[in-house]
Amino acid sequence: MSTKLKGDIAEQAATLEALKRGWGVLKPVGDRLPYDLVFDIEETLVKIQVKTAWFDKPSGNYVVDNRRTKTNRRVMLRQPYQAVDFDFALVFLADLNLFYVFPIAVFIDYGSEIHMVETNKRQRKPSSANYRDAWNLIFQWASDKEIYLRSPVKLGEATCGVIPNQALTCVGEGVET
Repeated sequence: MSTKLKGDIAEQAATLEALKRGWGVLKPVGDRLPYDLVFDIEETLVKIQVKTAWFDKPSGNYVVDNRRTKTNRRVMLRQPYQAVDFDFALVFLADLNLFYVFPIAVFIDYGSEIHMVETNKRQRKPSSANYRDAWNLIFQWASDKEIYLRSPVKLGEATCGVIPNQALTCVGEGVET
């Protein structure tokens, strides 16, 4: 199975999980942006990067590269992501149908790889375990975002126009309603 197909499967699985939670899902056109999906959660847009982890037999861990990979015909370029590239990274473990939900700051803070341990072979859980199936982090982040008014008029200020139950005179406009 090609890496592109694995990525498509992971994106579809992420879309399904978001829809189950009642979130809207937007898919950018093309493959040039640093994120793969946008979730619309209570009118807050959340940029999502979706990655697929592979199982590393020698270590017994699932592993994901946390760098941006661009490929052309001859060269594979890897660059670190920046904090403004997306809001959350979803790492899909296809064998387990499971996601790790990493905030961008945590995701880029790892070296070049993140190891997810799914066996009880250690006495202490790795820090990545805190993000196992942690969809609540996305919802909490979206709920905490301040919603900005798109109008330059402050609430309570008079505007030139008709309010159905009142007649206003707009001072300085020369317009009476």
